[in-house]
Amino acid sequence: MAKDAASGSSAAGDMHWYVLKVQTNRERTIRDALQKKIRLEGLEDYFGEVVIPSEKVVDTRSGSPREQDRKLFPGYIMIQMILNDETWYLVRDTGGVGDFAGAAGKPLPMEQHEVDRMLGRAEQQTTAAPKVKIQFASGDVVKIREGTFENFEGTVEGIDEHSGKISVLIEIFGRSTPVELDHWQVESV
Repeated sequence: MAKDAASGSSAAGDMHWYVLKVQTNRERTIRDALQKKIRLEGLEDYFGEVVIPSEKVVDTRSGSPREQDRKLFPGYIMIQMILNDETWYLVRDTGGVGDFAGAAGKPLPMEQHEVDRMLGRAEQQTTAAPKVKIQFASGDVVKIREGTFENFEGTVEGIDEHSGKISVLIEIFGRSTPVELDHWQVESV
């Protein structure tokens, strides 16, 4: 098996993306361990990227806006590789790796449109700005902290993570009226 890998047929042509099930909250350390084992075994030609699918979000809980990565699929890592016995054992023998995602224990390569969607390549072309992390959901009751409608209470009707705006239904003169506010202008009741 090692001799087949060492002969190296067309490396880039046989490379596919696979999904690994890994221990949740250890994705980064497992990715680093995989990359280190690949270098130590000298198998760099058989592996491409090792990616933790994530998106940029802006968190303003501490007062100032802070951009951070949020994992899209906790407990999963994507790996680009040529699948043979040697590479399969290297990946499976790494601490924290559960198994390849697939049918009946046989690793199934991902379709290209799935790879693009999971890595956010299709979305990056249309939206480059990070999303704003908003701790409210539709239907939550909130109190307006600042602005024209300060101290009014209302119900969250809609959320726009890209602009950081929240649509809140408040009652004015006995009628429900939608008001668009910045997410930091409201607080939970």
